[in-house]
Amino acid sequence: MDKRTFIGMVEAGEPLIQQSIDAMREYHQAQDYGAPAEEVERLRVLAEPLFKAVSDYQLRAVAKARGKDLPPLH
Repeated sequence: MDKRTFIGMVEAGEPLIQQSIDAMREYHQAQDYGAPAEEVERLRVLAEPLFKAVSDYQLRAVAKARGKDLPPLH
């Protein structure tokens, strides 16, 4: 895989990365400001899967760049 293809894969993940960062920031701010436990939990339930999706995407992008295949996620 050439550099342009790898950069394209990284750029393709940027919206998800930004969404994950925003969700995680909102979750931590709610914790810091003493938001009700239900609200903190709601934000955690939204933020953690986004963060996991970003991690999975990045792992697969790097593996593909190295010419390796990973097993399907589901």
